[in-house]
Amino acid sequence: MLECGMLERDSRALRTRSTILCKQLVVDELLIQYLQADSILTESMAESIMAAQTSQKRSWRLLLLLPKRGPRAFSSFCSALQETEQQHLYELLTQSPEKDSKDAPAETFVDSSLPLPTQEVIAAKRARTHESMEFSLDADSPINTPVLPCAPDFYLSHCQQSYRMNSSPRGFALVISNVTFDPCAAPDLDPRKGGEVDDEVLRKVFTELDYLVTVHRDLTAQGMRTCIENFCRRPDHRTVDSCVVCLLSHGVEGGIYGTDGQLLQLDWVFESFDNAHCPLLQNKPKMFFIQACRGEEMDCGVEQIDGPVRTCSPSCEQRDAGREGQGDANSRQRGDMGRPRIKLPQRSDMICGFASLKGQRICTAAMRNTKRGSWFIQELNTTLRLHARDTHLADIMVQVNSHIKEREGFAPGTAHHRCKEMSEFTSSLCKDLYLFPKYQPQY
Repeated sequence: MLECGMLERDSRALRTRSTILCKQLVVDELLIQYLQADSILTESMAESIMAAQTSQKRSWRLLLLLPKRGPRAFSSFCSALQETEQQHLYELLTQSPEKDSKDAPAETFVDSSLPLPTQEVIAAKRARTHESMEFSLDADSPINTPVLPCAPDFYLSHCQQSYRMNSSPRGFALVISNVTFDPCAAPDLDPRKGGEVDDEVLRKVFTELDYLVTVHRDLTAQGMRTCIENFCRRPDHRTVDSCVVCLLSHGVEGGIYGTDGQLLQLDWVFESFDNAHCPLLQNKPKMFFIQACRGEEMDCGVEQIDGPVRTCSPSCEQRDAGREGQGDANSRQRGDMGRPRIKLPQRSDMICGFASLKGQRICTAAMRNTKRGSWFIQELNTTLRLHARDTHLADIMVQVNSHIKEREGFAPGTAHHRCKEMSEFTSSLCKDLYLFPKYQPQY
């Protein structure tokens, strides 16, 4: 029997699992392209879906359209799920009714020690431990679509106006992620659940962007300082075209916390990479990404009549505030031919993305999901994967902010206090900065 062109059993599978699909389905450009290529969606349908303000609305629009798109729509959708590495949803839709009923008791299993909302249903095939649940694909894992490659034509048309980005590797990336804090030295700093997801996401995406990534976890303030000093002094910075530094911890305006509760000043970090202290990176782009609060105030947003729906996992959202709930002396040096060297600004060729805003009177908290990681890192990962091939890094940061702006969560410790987040970035770039992923010029 057909229902709007789709087999009844396929339509029923979509209906009975629509709640889980709306919460967990990642409807991105790649999935939509697969469905368009298979003639399941028209261009106007694709535009309508992607125009939705939230992930849930995009999923809901797609699920409303699929039953009307013919008998091939279900199999095409399942193939698209596999192609976009959403295997858990593919298995959920294609398991037999007998297996579905046999596994039904397991679907109601919820470990009460986890920060899961009572209304969230997890499609689990077996009881899972605390550790495996937090890393489960069933928990809306970060997007891991392969980084899309830069086209040769795009590189040739933009490379003259851009920073050189030809080396392989492109550069070195340092990720410092503080997740667990010393309960004696820093009793007010709670564990950053979900922080381990962030550093793994960053390791993967920058590795795919051809950076050699080093991850350090749970360092004291002095440990972070030593780690950064050693990174700045690497002699092989001479042979690469850029560098990346990611710092993830609790923080306040102007500083981030070590696991001992001591602050590392961000101004010192930037100074370490300036043209006086890190000469091997002169005239090369230096990218910084700071996932930390800049205060404890939360932006509670402004109610709007037709705003985005609330997040499906409010009690997972936390803040990254303290609590949950010599170059001038060298400027006269001369080159080998006796000509004066060109004098550079003390700091240049830097771009820094912050997870939260610095306001005139207050600084804001950065939101983090205990299962999926921080909002800022989630969106940075997604946007780099999909758009680094043809988008200036400053424009990528604008897109990241736009996507974060659409999110809505709940303040820790209450089911009713809604909050928003805005990221921001600063830049002293002197040229266009394109990462040109997976492109290697032929000489």
